[in-house]
Amino acid sequence: MSFAEEHAVVIGAGVAGLAAAQALAGRFGRVTLIERDTLPDEPQTRRGVPQGGHGHVLLAAGQAALTELFPGFADALVAAGAVPFDPGLDLRVHRFGELWPRVDSGLRLVSFSRPLLEHTLRDRLRPNVEVRDGVAVSGLTGSGRVDGVRLDTGEVLETSLVADCSGRGSRSDRWLGELGFPTPESAEVKVGVGYATRVYPRKPGDVADGEAVFAFPTPPYAYLTGLLLPIEGDRWLVMAGAWHGAYPRDEAGFAEHMKALPHPAFADLVGRAEPLSEVFVHTFPASRRRYFEKLDRHPAGYVTLGEALCSFNPIYGQGMTCAALEAAELGSVLDKHGTVSAGLAREYYKRAAGILAVPWRFAAGGDFAFPETTGPKPPLIDLLNGYSRRMLRAAMRDPDIRVTFNRVQHLVLPPSVLFKPRMVWKVLRSRP
Repeated sequence: MSFAEEHAVVIGAGVAGLAAAQALAGRFGRVTLIERDTLPDEPQTRRGVPQGGHGHVLLAAGQAALTELFPGFADALVAAGAVPFDPGLDLRVHRFGELWPRVDSGLRLVSFSRPLLEHTLRDRLRPNVEVRDGVAVSGLTGSGRVDGVRLDTGEVLETSLVADCSGRGSRSDRWLGELGFPTPESAEVKVGVGYATRVYPRKPGDVADGEAVFAFPTPPYAYLTGLLLPIEGDRWLVMAGAWHGAYPRDEAGFAEHMKALPHPAFADLVGRAEPLSEVFVHTFPASRRRYFEKLDRHPAGYVTLGEALCSFNPIYGQGMTCAALEAAELGSVLDKHGTVSAGLAREYYKRAAGILAVPWRFAAGGDFAFPETTGPKPPLIDLLNGYSRRMLRAAMRDPDIRVTFNRVQHLVLPPSVLFKPRMVWKVLRSRP
């Protein structure tokens, strides 16, 4: 069956919504992208993305998925001033009390601001995507299936498929309940994360032997993290973050946090450079995973993507990548089924669960290394955390382990490679 004469609606014009709209536009005759914010004509932060002024990273798998959907977007980012980098060579990582050696990871990423990424993706939407901003969705319509969305203006848009990318605050439980459909169970891992970010001018030599710096704490008694991220306009995004309430709330706390970080580039830059912005603070109380794949009844005509499906601890930088991969899988499932059915939704959520399994386990593993973290623990997470600590220490000495771990972390390789006999042997025989 062809979707050429059919209409799809996407709710939310963040990265998940843009990726979903692009995937659907290659299959449906018409796509309407609904965004309650007023979208800026230039790369600017906006109210609907409260974390938009903070650092954002695309993992390698996410960059590849968005490149498939938006050909040339990474080159366009670089042309606009974004910074290409190798996460093994150019990202200086300080962890376990040491600066990790540089190693060629074979991965080529791009560092940018969130507003530039969204602007670049919006510019590359297919021509059959209509963007309607400044309007909100108030509910769904349908009987036995979802067949439309109701706008806050009272207008109803008839549609064959609704892709809900409205974020962590999605109202889908209420919307689906009003139509008599079951809503999914959810799990929350309470992390008490917060981070403060300030923008500074960037010049050559600010960071020795690299393009960026990431300082990660050693749990269970250290909580502070920091990130120096180069972005367009010859600027730095300087982030001070922490778990369980230890993050700074103001300018004085930000400066103290910089001094407490182990890599000297943080305190040096903040101490001598004139800031280009105020200190922006964002809090993130808990990660949340919604288990749509466990429902015994799915409404035809409705799917969720991005933070409406799973909201990760942002310090790990996994959310945008998972959203891009989900959009690609949605397109693949549409191609396979050829019709917008409940079976399509069921298979999509099964595939999305596969995408989320590894990053959720990585994030939960890191978060449960802190004793204050609460919530449902993934099975065997304490055992896996012990092996992960041993492996990370081994990666500081063995470039092969480091490169393999980086590729798993960037969702390029499956985590099973970390448990092959040769890898386990190398990890266990390494110095703790």
